[in-house]
Amino acid sequence: MALGPDRRFQLRTDTMTRSQAEAAMIDVGLRKYMLQVYNYMALGVAFTGVVAMLIAMNPPVMQAIVGGPMIWVLFGGILGLGFFAPRIMTSQSVGVAQLCFWVYAALWGALVAPFFFMYTQDSIARVFFITAAAFAGMSLYGYTTKRDLTAMGRFLIMATIGLLVAVVVNIFMQSSGLHLLLSIIVPIIFAGLTAFETQQIKSWYFEGDVGDVTHKKAIFGAFLLYGSFVTMFIWLLQLFGVARE
Repeated sequence: MALGPDRRFQLRTDTMTRSQAEAAMIDVGLRKYMLQVYNYMALGVAFTGVVAMLIAMNPPVMQAIVGGPMIWVLFGGILGLGFFAPRIMTSQSVGVAQLCFWVYAALWGALVAPFFFMYTQDSIARVFFITAAAFAGMSLYGYTTKRDLTAMGRFLIMATIGLLVAVVVNIFMQSSGLHLLLSIIVPIIFAGLTAFETQQIKSWYFEGDVGDVTHKKAIFGAFLLYGSFVTMFIWLLQLFGVARE
């Protein structure tokens, strides 16, 4: 039996209403998920700052980091966690994922501590806000853009490997020119990574996971964004920071 115009209109209206309701639920869930990512990241940055300040106020610990092999232990720990974090955070419990994140933030805090001793508080604060503004802009771009950033992300990840090699080489070469070049290039690379990572983190939400799986994805997303933020901050501080007299 053919449907009358009123009935067809009602069916279209019901379909549109259901679609709009589903879209609204997705939007609310996505916002909640991304807010969880950014909250974890912000807490990680704050925790890193506290650890760095506490160490900076403790000369014996500071000396152990700067004047001994401890700095290599910290560097190796950060690289190790960065490499193994995807497997740890996806295969273990939420508690283990959180522990991995906080250990990572603490290691960065210890590594950043010497910079709190080297540069003035005003310049540290200024560079922090510059970093925050750059990070926010690139993360917003990654969240809102319709462009697929996968190819760019792969290129930038490969570029970070080359940058890591250059950083290690310059530790021994002590080239001021190379250090200046790295201070310019590294923030640009990690700003691009911030956009790519944000888009990637957003896409994870649409995989349809629930419960602990989504929670662990949020923690790992915060882990990625946190690493990019802190790396940008350290190198911008070396570029724009004012050394203590």
